[in-house]
Amino acid sequence: MTRQQRNLRNVLVVLAATLVVGSFAIPAFNGYLARSRVARAVSDIGTMSLKLHQWQRDGNALPKTLGEAGITTVDPWGRPYVYLRAADASRSQLRKDGELVPLNTDFDLYSFGPDGVSALALPAAPSRDDVVRAANGAYIGLGANY
Repeated sequence: MTRQQRNLRNVLVVLAATLVVGSFAIPAFNGYLARSRVARAVSDIGTMSLKLHQWQRDGNALPKTLGEAGITTVDPWGRPYVYLRAADASRSQLRKDGELVPLNTDFDLYSFGPDGVSALALPAAPSRDDVVRAANGAYIGLGANY
């Protein structure tokens, strides 16, 4: 075997090893990225909920919009969060659990998640990846886990 053939063989071995490592690293990184975006949405919703409750405490009512409370945050996927006061909504407009009971009695606050699609009932497939606030703030997380 010539020196040139050995060098070529070594380059191919290194290339193959790199591809094998990459085939494990890239999906792991993508999973980490997805989990970190959900964690940021959970944190954002928790922070916004606190600001909304402070607004309510100081003004005796929840703001009509997030902007009225000075909240302009977008979700990790670049879309605005959805906010709806329960007092302004009919029962059919509120997010619901598997038994079609509204998730909150004060306000709904959620992100459409990575796919940007949602349905009002959490068991519906489009809602499974939504990041929601439920039980009047006792739960904030993926719709699939509520």
